[in-house]
Amino acid sequence: MPKDSLDEREFELVNIIGAELGSNQRDLSRLMDLSLGMVNMLIRRLISKGFIRINQLNKRKVEYLLTPKGFAEKMRKSVQYTFKTVHSISAIKESLKKKLTSVVEEGERNFTILGESDFAILVEIVLRELCGNEYTIQHIQQINTESVSGTLLICKEAVEDELYEQYPDCINLVEELAKDYVIPKLVEEIG
Repeated sequence: MPKDSLDEREFELVNIIGAELGSNQRDLSRLMDLSLGMVNMLIRRLISKGFIRINQLNKRKVEYLLTPKGFAEKMRKSVQYTFKTVHSISAIKESLKKKLTSVVEEGERNFTILGESDFAILVEIVLRELCGNEYTIQHIQQINTESVSGTLLICKEAVEDELYEQYPDCINLVEELAKDYVIPKLVEEIG
């Protein structure tokens, strides 16, 4: 890591200081869930790198401020994170397309999505791209016998084993993506 770049903890501290959430080291320690000594060390490191400065308010009170260099680095890291996130979403979307294409090619146009999340919305976007306007989707939070029509697409974690017996053609998209190492690869890229 280059000398003038921020590691994750430093970036978190710069974000907190930039948002003016921590007025003293004790607040910063609590917000970051770090010891007071660790926060002190991070502050000293950020000062030496030129990302923050201290403004002495009185004998006992100081104010932490981002320098222009600190603000620029915060913005650079935020943009970098945004690009990685967009890339990750695109990779997940492509994997979903691969998983769902065969189901759609077999003629399925009725889907029940179990779970409400951003992931479930992404599944719906993929189905719209694959099927055009010729499909129906219903969203459910829980299973009851009358609630499922068409192929059940599981878009949440911690699903009971009985569900697979009751709906043998269901597709657990969370597990399918994890099986293909998409999620671990993305975590590796982001981390």
